[in-house]
Amino acid sequence: MASHGIEIHDHSRISPPQSTPETLLSLTFFDLYWLRFHPVERIFYHTLPTPLSHPSTFFTQLLPTLKTSLSHTLHHFPALAGNVVWPPDSPNPFVKYTPSDTVSLLVALSHADFDHLLDHSPRHASDSRAFVPHLESSNSHAQVLSLQITLFPNKGFTIGITNHHAVLDGKSVTLFLKAWSSLCKTINESEPESNSPLPLAKELQPFFDRSVIKPASEFGIDVSKDPTGIFKKLFPNENDEARCVKLLPFPPRLEDTVRATFVLTRADLEKLKKRLLLKWDTEPEQESKSKFFSKPPTLSSFVVTTAYTVVCIAKALDGVEPEKHKFGFGLGLAVDFRAKMQPPIPDNYIGNCLWGLLLDAEPLDFVKEEGVVAIAKSLHGNIKEMSDKGIFHDVNVFSKYEAWIKGGVEIFGIAGSNRFGVYGIDFGWGKPSKVEIASLDRALTIGLAENKDEEGGLEVGLVLNKDVMNLFVTLFRGGLLDE
Repeated sequence: MASHGIEIHDHSRISPPQSTPETLLSLTFFDLYWLRFHPVERIFYHTLPTPLSHPSTFFTQLLPTLKTSLSHTLHHFPALAGNVVWPPDSPNPFVKYTPSDTVSLLVALSHADFDHLLDHSPRHASDSRAFVPHLESSNSHAQVLSLQITLFPNKGFTIGITNHHAVLDGKSVTLFLKAWSSLCKTINESEPESNSPLPLAKELQPFFDRSVIKPASEFGIDVSKDPTGIFKKLFPNENDEARCVKLLPFPPRLEDTVRATFVLTRADLEKLKKRLLLKWDTEPEQESKSKFFSKPPTLSSFVVTTAYTVVCIAKALDGVEPEKHKFGFGLGLAVDFRAKMQPPIPDNYIGNCLWGLLLDAEPLDFVKEEGVVAIAKSLHGNIKEMSDKGIFHDVNVFSKYEAWIKGGVEIFGIAGSNRFGVYGIDFGWGKPSKVEIASLDRALTIGLAENKDEEGGLEVGLVLNKDVMNLFVTLFRGGLLDE
């Protein structure tokens, strides 16, 4: 059976070991904002030597190890095999795992050009779609996790992972993958002596206790209104029932779009930091914000990369279709606050610990001559203000986001992080050759990861209209040349 250029080899349902008890997991106010948001999709590309990537070897040796280790991992992460549900007798939705629940694992074979997929150069955005699994959802329930393993004979394989954002943020899903890869290596190196669930190293053990998250009211946040309303307003024809958990249709943008990865070396970032600080005082600031926007001794790689990338995109969009962007641009990002909460939330907390940050910049700042300086200054200042005043000093972030949408502002988002360490995930046959956030094609989003080949560098993933991408490449690479 062939589908979208792949041959379906097997469709398995992977369950945790029988000793795994039923699990109920509440959703916090952090989680509920993502209840109907599109799932997050990632692809991990793994190159294999020819003997291991031959179908007869892969399907009889490597695949069983991947499946067995997945089952053992789900014992520690049982909620991931469950569903998001909202029964009539419950005031809020929650995650429920019962012993009959499983994770869908699609196993496929592809004859696509693996080397072409590994290339960072622009290629059709739709090329990646065949390697990520669908996440089932309906009015009454939604899967938490879906997986796909695709073999490219004599080349390598991919692991595609699709996860529900209301249950797993980026740090959570990365911890799950690190746990799975750790147990896979354990099984690969020595056959377990018993059928008992394999233990996880302490740093990989998940923390699910919701009591560490204080009620929204303690932060001055009103959750009496539907927290998913901001996204539902984008889809007025979708089910508007209060208890509906069906994911909203954020369709991939595949027509005339291309996907590419751009690498910023440590030297590139240092050059940009020096250039921005040299021009720091040329951009005016709000008098009331001078404390936060004052010139720092250095800038973070995140601030520099984000500012440089969004300005290059904005100028490329404006250059190709200026009439569509007369209302300017905005930047919204979800910031992880585990370490900033009082008391701090454990680093291995599974769930969302994200709060929105909207850039305090004028919509047309992105396309002016020194736009990178203006955006870097605003982004650094906003992060510092949040750190000094507290995470929730701006509780109206979502109403501001809605105002941007109504005002025709083109909004950039950020996915991933250079701190997740995705290139350290090794299932026993080597680290990934490439990691891709496939769901970038569902919105105007920038994907971030650490540089695979150099400590201190970054990788930036993008999906853009092909004409916009061509201009972006010129602006992005040209701006890194020595002045």
